Amino acid sequence: MKLNILRYPDPRLHKVAKPVAVFDERLAKLVEDMAETMYDAPGIGLAATQVDVHEQVVIIDVTEDKTGLTAFINPEILWSSEDKQVYDEGCLSVPGIYDGVERPSQVKVRAFNVKGEPFEIDADGLLAVCIQHEMDHLKGKVFVEYLSPLKRNRIKTKLQKEERGIQREEALRASGRRY
Repeated sequence: MKLNILRYPDPRLHKVAKPVAVFDERLAKLVEDMAETMYDAPGIGLAATQVDVHEQVVIIDVTEDKTGLTAFINPEILWSSEDKQVYDEGCLSVPGIYDGVERPSQVKVRAFNVKGEPFEIDADGLLAVCIQHEMDHLKGKVFVEYLSPLKRNRIKTKLQKEERGIQREEALRASGRRY
């Protein structure tokens, strides 16, 4: 089932996610629904926070052919490199906005899969960036918070105007009036 993605500046994007305690069918279904939502968007990563579920669940697939889906449950960065890199990041919760964010170029992460089995992964490049970006969501942080206050306010204003336009169109459509 496709889920609704929260849009910045929705305050629910700033909630801190709680660790997953039970690895069951509900969790497997959440991961499945998140994957459908992410691929449909289309995106390469999605945190549960973005679909208004405040649990430590992240899914990522940076492959071109969509064959590398990985679920990171209760992820934890064990190590990050001192060398940094700047990537132009985008976000499904901040549609149409891309900007450079500096992050460690390599990370080592420990997490659990949907069955509750632990695993570790060493990541660099796009995968390292994506892991850090999605884990930020679990802490209630959106990538635009790395940008200057001026850029952040412009983005917020632009997205709020777009949201009002969408709501206006939906209201007109629901009323049956022509527009």
